[in-house]
Amino acid sequence: MSQAETDMLDKMRAEILHATLPHIAFDGWTMSAAEAGAADAGYKPGDAVRAFPGGPVEMIVFFSRQADRDTMAEMEKRGAAELKVRERVTLGVRLRLEQNTQHREAIRRALAVLSFPQNAALGAQCLYRTVDAIWYAAGDTATDYNFYTKRGLLAGVYSATLLYWLNDNSEGFADTWSFLDRRIADVMAVPKTLGQIGKRFERMPNPLRVFAPGPRRRRRRKGSAAKP
Repeated sequence: MSQAETDMLDKMRAEILHATLPHIAFDGWTMSAAEAGAADAGYKPGDAVRAFPGGPVEMIVFFSRQADRDTMAEMEKRGAAELKVRERVTLGVRLRLEQNTQHREAIRRALAVLSFPQNAALGAQCLYRTVDAIWYAAGDTATDYNFYTKRGLLAGVYSATLLYWLNDNSEGFADTWSFLDRRIADVMAVPKTLGQIGKRFERMPNPLRVFAPGPRRRRRRKGSAAKP
């Protein structure tokens, strides 16, 4: 497939997905919903299968990828690079949720689909891509163990905040953003704590070196002179 054909297919997928989302609240993540969305977008119903041959799960993964791209683009547009790290990450999570405010029911149903054992791996991949995209857009350049530590911690924060947001009825989701701020504060404290612990261990004596036996000395016999 040429690049032009790939671009056309991605365009069709995006348009069908956008038109399908309103149907998901009633029909769930099904091909019937996708076919209705395709018709609404001006395509033939059969184009839904052509766009998403892997079925509803493939459509969910595409939805997640597109949301990640939109989040990164919006972070750059809002000048995230000028913010403090904590503010960048908070902005990333918040944008990821806010951009889908109208599709909360679709997201709730997507989580239900991804919770099936056969889809668990895909669900984990989607989560990883999301937190990796947020950290990347936040300017993270870690290459050591901190790379995985940061993403693992943010995965927990994002998952918890997502579930809180899905059930939040406060005005403007104020309760969700307060919850997010508290969780982000915890995340930002962990790498600092780990670094402090690492430095402390570096200053501690190596127990293997302390207790390792030194070179054995030969016992001098009584009355014998030591050899030079």
